[in-house]
Amino acid sequence: MITNSIKFCTIITLIISLSVGCKVSNSSQSEKGFKSIFDGKTLSGWEGDPTYWRVENGNLVGEITPATLLKTNSFIMWKGGEPSDFELKGEFNITEKGNSGINYRSEKLPDIPYALRGYQADIDGAVRYTGQNYEERGRTTLAYRGQITSINPQTGIWKPEDVRAKVQKNAWTELKVTGSVGNTDSLKTKIKSEDWNTFHLVIKGNRLQHYINDVLMSDVTDNDMVNGKSKGIMGVQVHVGPPMKVQYRNLRLKELK
Repeated sequence: MITNSIKFCTIITLIISLSVGCKVSNSSQSEKGFKSIFDGKTLSGWEGDPTYWRVENGNLVGEITPATLLKTNSFIMWKGGEPSDFELKGEFNITEKGNSGINYRSEKLPDIPYALRGYQADIDGAVRYTGQNYEERGRTTLAYRGQITSINPQTGIWKPEDVRAKVQKNAWTELKVTGSVGNTDSLKTKIKSEDWNTFHLVIKGNRLQHYINDVLMSDVTDNDMVNGKSKGIMGVQVHVGPPMKVQYRNLRLKELK
């Protein structure tokens, strides 16, 4: 009986080990090709205004206080390159009155320090905008949360005033809503307030997909080769407004071929 018990325990242990091994393998596979771009200890590899950005408890923290209110949005930028096609994963936690976002395929503004122009995965504490696609200092909203959109192609040379003329109610008018990934209010329930959420950006060619907590929130196909960008700087934002705090962690990037 003792021998049989030992054999039984050995078999059960082997089954559990194999099961755990499979889970680890699947997890490793989903992370294949990703590399960390934030060490959780320093701002090495990042450029931003230290008045607003610091490392705290392993997190990249952006904070506005009553004494440091902003006149223009301020970004901390990753200095490791200008990705074109990529996936970016991480987590964020933002206070109720906070406003932030993850910029990509962006460019620095020459006349304003720590400012970016370009695509943004929007994030806010009230969960009004989180998940949508917003172009900072450009065409504004390209897709609200829940929308699948196609941006109309454009030609010629555009000046900033030409772009502004095509914006109404803070949204780009040269787009078509071609489908839906869900009702915006229903999708909002998938996002946790003042708690940690995951994000996953899948940016390939002219298709831009924003996921929060593994749920697709917006899907843009940008056919505007004049105003759209195929590569550029990545950064995260603190937005003009009341005192706020946003935290990012576990930032991982996979560049696609």
